[in-house]
Amino acid sequence: MPYSEAAFRPALGTAHGAVPAPVTVFDDETPAVANLDPALLDALRRAAADAAGDGVGFLVNGGWRSPEYQEYLLREAISKYGSEEEAARWVATPATSAHVSGDAVDIGPPAARAWLSEHGAGYGLCQIYRNEPWHYELRPEAVEYGRPSLYADPTHDPRMRAPRSH
Repeated sequence: MPYSEAAFRPALGTAHGAVPAPVTVFDDETPAVANLDPALLDALRRAAADAAGDGVGFLVNGGWRSPEYQEYLLREAISKYGSEEEAARWVATPATSAHVSGDAVDIGPPAARAWLSEHGAGYGLCQIYRNEPWHYELRPEAVEYGRPSLYADPTHDPRMRAPRSH
């Protein structure tokens, strides 16, 4: 059966992790934030509170996602980029996505990303992919050892080759 965007869109909204407008990291009502891994959310909120002292606000553009919503985003990316291979540089499968497991968050605006780039490792919050400056994951070891090297894009991340479990 051919993919139909209309078949997905009506049923997949904020309950599935969509973030139609950015929300604060302190929003406990939006599933994209509320369903994040508790350790990630704690680190994110501590960083956001400290960044606010520097006049920088954090907004969540994406966080936890249902497998269905992740599949929808993947199909959109395949349509946009023309192939599964090219789409994989930007969107993971539901089986491999750190968003589906609640282990990734997309942060904005640019000032928040700049603040995290400079200070995030102190909270264990690390950018993972060079091509996605908004995508952060928790790496607790970064507090002591600094942030890990960036992957060029998700296709270079060995985790994208095997299903994730949480």
